[in-house]
Amino acid sequence: MVNPLKDLIRGIWKENPVLVLLLGTCPTLALTNNATNGFGMGVATTFVLVGSNLVISLVAGIVPGKIRIPVYIVVIATFVTVVDLLMQAFAPASLYEALGIFIPLIVVNCIVLGRAEAFASKNNPLRSICDGIGMGLGFTLTLTMLGAIREFLTSGSIFEIKIITAWTTDFLLPSAAPGAFIIVGVILAAKNYFNRRAAIRAGRLYVPPRGLDCHHCSICHIDK
Repeated sequence: MVNPLKDLIRGIWKENPVLVLLLGTCPTLALTNNATNGFGMGVATTFVLVGSNLVISLVAGIVPGKIRIPVYIVVIATFVTVVDLLMQAFAPASLYEALGIFIPLIVVNCIVLGRAEAFASKNNPLRSICDGIGMGLGFTLTLTMLGAIREFLTSGSIFEIKIITAWTTDFLLPSAAPGAFIIVGVILAAKNYFNRRAAIRAGRLYVPPRGLDCHHCSICHIDK
């Protein structure tokens, strides 16, 4: 019997969408100059993931295979519109302006469409919801962590709260694109190191999760 809890926790570490699948790197690098932006983007994406996974799981059985991708995109775009309007109404204006065009671009985020095709269309609603929550949590935690690191290295603050009050001059490299690439690379190296060490202690060879390459993906075969 499949345990939905495993679907929920899988996306946080074992199949983290950013640190393992390397998806959603555009908003990851562009919006994580501070922790607030990273958290806001993560929450918005999680909402879309959960909603679209649920609906796609319900309609997958009645959607013809040749038009499934356009149908999935329409479903995702609906939830993106909802979250965009909600953020415009209730989120702080500074956060909404900072996220800007990246909220509508969730429609083409590889994480959302990838989970719709690879998981939600093949599983029941409960598992699809858990998968959406897990992948969303993994994405949110990664963006928030990266944003906090970049923000602290830039100005000595986290969530715009000054941690080192004597830090008066910003260090601009972490807040720029090259700094983001460097920090993501360090995080990926650390994660792979710990995974490898854990595999060695368990007496096995560390390999990435199965089914995460193009040979196991059918999203391009829209004619089937």
